[in-house]
Amino acid sequence: MCLRHFCIAIPVYVSFKKESSIIKHRITEENTIGKIQFTERKTTTKNSDPVRRKTSAEVTFPANNPYAVNAGRIKQFLTDLLFPRRCPVCGGIVLPKGELICPGCVKKLSFVKQPVCKKCGKEITSAEREYCLDCTKHKRSFDYGRALLNYNDTAKKSMADIKYRNRREYLDFYAEAVCLRYGKLLMRLGADALVPVPVHPSRRRQRGFNQAEIFADRIGARLGIPVCPEMLVRRKKTAPQKQLNPKERLHNLEEAFAAGAVPEEVTRVILVDDIYTTGSTMEACARALLRAGVKNVYFIAICIGRGQ
Repeated sequence: MCLRHFCIAIPVYVSFKKESSIIKHRITEENTIGKIQFTERKTTTKNSDPVRRKTSAEVTFPANNPYAVNAGRIKQFLTDLLFPRRCPVCGGIVLPKGELICPGCVKKLSFVKQPVCKKCGKEITSAEREYCLDCTKHKRSFDYGRALLNYNDTAKKSMADIKYRNRREYLDFYAEAVCLRYGKLLMRLGADALVPVPVHPSRRRQRGFNQAEIFADRIGARLGIPVCPEMLVRRKKTAPQKQLNPKERLHNLEEAFAAGAVPEEVTRVILVDDIYTTGSTMEACARALLRAGVKNVYFIAICIGRGQ
């Protein structure tokens, strides 16, 4: 049984300052913005009702709980004072305090824009095409997915800083941005769990963490969706994918992933990763979960490459 599947998601209150208007308008596709309220998630026991997912309507915006909001602001103030937050783009201390990214730096990020591929969410030149070249050439086992940013030089440096310079705090911004832009879409999927793409145990020991798992934890806390890393394991350390073509990438990942503990009631999951390029990793993960009895697999990623 997935240990996190029956956890209570702690209510999270996120406030936005006036200075963040540029960030809000660049990230969200919604017209309404304000305080985001995340309601408490009910758990399942032998004598209780099944787990109740929040509907997209429950991810509401005006939330008047001054005690929770003020307590959160005090905690954030002390955290910012003792450990100044770094910008995920420039790496400098974020000003004004309390923000997750410099207002000027958010303009340097290339957010994915419509039209996008109906399968992987990659930008395409014309809506008439419907699918990118990668998804046209290669059959996908996952239903569909979305990403926040185009994987350009700015995004590449930020992702490298997270993985190799221990800038895990950057994931707070990316998780919040994903929830602002795709939160309601993710809730409408009705997923039973978020499943981070695993790294090989040796890489995890070397790095000390799995960035996809931390990213999934941040999203799960905001949306009230359980995070179940034990549902997918990486059993083979693969060669670097950078110099391989799509066919070679998929062959490189064959049998690299296997399903772990997948509860019978879990039929719909969202894979979570930091980077999607040609889709080979996501495809291998989706196949492993489908073989274990999962019916629908979606994905969310921070960055997506141009592919072929």
